[in-house]
Amino acid sequence: MSLPQQETPAPPPMRRLYDLAYGREGDKGNIANVSLIARTSAAYAELKAKATAARVKRHLGPLVRGEVVRHELDNIEALNFVLYDALDGGATRSLRLDALGKSLAGAVLFMPVDPEPA
Repeated sequence: MSLPQQETPAPPPMRRLYDLAYGREGDKGNIANVSLIARTSAAYAELKAKATAARVKRHLGPLVRGEVVRHELDNIEALNFVLYDALDGGATRSLRLDALGKSLAGAVLFMPVDPEPA
């Protein structure tokens, strides 16, 4: 007689920044900036703790060759990331399909909320 097997519960789905925030993107030359606007006050607290400039730079990888600087806008519960050397020279020089970086906000919003286990 065999014992019934216990079903292993499925892990919870991975949360991504889009679960916590909306995003907007702008550009000027070879600099892009991405804003994350929190959906709630609790989401803003979590964004501030987990969406660091270093994590955003690591997540975007070779798309951003320069520094990533984070600015906190507590009055509107938003973060703004300035991405230097992120547009392959800018709209008039880049051969990228998205020379203006309009998809960068979506790329940042796709970043997992919690760091991936090492």
